Amino acid sequence: MLRHMLYCKTIASPVGPLRLAASDKGLCAVQFQNVRRNATLPSPPGLRRTCSASPLMEEEIGHPILKEAEAQLKEYFAGRRKAFDLPLDPQGSMFQLKAWRELQKIPYGQTISYGEQARRVGDAKKARAVGMANGRNPLAIVVPCHRVIGSTGALTGFGGGLKAKQYLLDLERRAA
Repeated sequence: MLRHMLYCKTIASPVGPLRLAASDKGLCAVQFQNVRRNATLPSPPGLRRTCSASPLMEEEIGHPILKEAEAQLKEYFAGRRKAFDLPLDPQGSMFQLKAWRELQKIPYGQTISYGEQARRVGDAKKARAVGMANGRNPLAIVVPCHRVIGSTGALTGFGGGLKAKQYLLDLERRAA
């Protein structure tokens, strides 16, 4: 099995510290650090490690993908960036990858329901499966799962917490 190095960096943001991880192919993770369930970053196939515990992951604040991700996230939080232009390297099942690609098609400042996302993925009856895939989205904010809401318009689960989700939606509405 080929092992790939992941490079990590933690940055400050208005929604709390964000942990970034990148491979040589692209950005692998943007995770909220104030939420316990996000403590494990995605890793090469077959490995489950944290940045600080793995010999295959190291702090690398100068990695070009991490530097560019940090710059684009700062622009996003300043209301100057509406779309991310980064090479991405998410790890997931085929269904998860399909669901995450659909997230990237939701326009800045807009929301859709889980049911609508499921319809766009190809099966309107898979809203629950889409919600579970979104919950495993390793690229918070960059792959905008915060733009998916309940069918009633209510905010529902989000890896960074509902306050962070509301903050991101408000930020986009103001800047849109």
